[in-house]
Amino acid sequence: MIPNAFPTGYGPTDLQSAYNLPSATAGAGQVVGIVDAYNNPNAQADMNTYREQFGIVTLPTCTNPSPTLSTTRPCFSKVNQKGQTSPYPNDNGAWAQEISLDLDMVSAVCPHCSILLVEATTSTMTDMGLAVNQAASLKATVISNSYGAAASHKDATYDAKYFNHPGVAITVSSGDAGYGVLYPAASRFVTAVGGTSLNRSTNSRVWSETAWSGAGSGCAAYDPKPSWQLLVTNIPGVCTNRAVADVSAVADPNTGVAVYDSYQQSGWLMFGGTSVGAPLIASVYALAGNAAAINYGSNPYKFPSELNDVTTGSNGPCGNALCNATSGWDGPTGLGTPNGTGAF
Repeated sequence: MIPNAFPTGYGPTDLQSAYNLPSATAGAGQVVGIVDAYNNPNAQADMNTYREQFGIVTLPTCTNPSPTLSTTRPCFSKVNQKGQTSPYPNDNGAWAQEISLDLDMVSAVCPHCSILLVEATTSTMTDMGLAVNQAASLKATVISNSYGAAASHKDATYDAKYFNHPGVAITVSSGDAGYGVLYPAASRFVTAVGGTSLNRSTNSRVWSETAWSGAGSGCAAYDPKPSWQLLVTNIPGVCTNRAVADVSAVADPNTGVAVYDSYQQSGWLMFGGTSVGAPLIASVYALAGNAAAINYGSNPYKFPSELNDVTTGSNGPCGNALCNATSGWDGPTGLGTPNGTGAF
């Protein structure tokens, strides 16, 4: 990927417009936890370069690893999976890009939020899970996870050890390889985030979306269906277990977002993937400000009319709603994309 001298792809104003978000007035006091692997040594500086470019107030370093204990104004904290500010994990260029993407999406959608970056020692599920636990213990309001692995019989154990945090909204990207289910998107304790292609339009919304062909989706092999997913009538006929995804956001690299990263890069990049959606939807939860009162990923199922229903596009040949966008719920886009914060 060749860096650009100036931003390309959608910026904060575009995303706020596309999803009808109250970013200018909401989010104060919220803490978005970002869980990634390895270290981006330029994370804070690059995030603030992005914020400066788009006229967003930069985030100072928190005075305490837990942003809620640091200051009354938004701040940035980076810790390892033990909650310490040293030593950080080994530097890693690929994960540095992921970290920059995540931090920039929170900055774009919830500029008044504090951000807590927890860097796992490695990308194993155990280390990533311990980082999720650390984010929860440091009082993150919501926690974003932009990673996934093949489902396994260990999923139920991982659910209980790492992702069962009542009162914390946890988002997970559904994957970028098309039809198929990854974990932890399959966890019944998270909001699984699918993907769309987002384009400007002449309609009243001024934007249009179709299901992105790369978005992960399907029927989980090991995770039971959460009770709140029973509210959707077109899932039980094709999937008796947990169905992925729940909601979605822009993910198509051809309609991607602007990101700034300077570690082993030198400039502006344009990114896609459901890794865009996980921090974006986490930030929408933060804008809504009621994660402490919600039951895991259930809220969108209670208020589906508050979402933009995506009804066209496909990510595979399954022959049903698990891979084909349709009215109401479908696998690639879930119940739809944010239209304000009412569904969150």
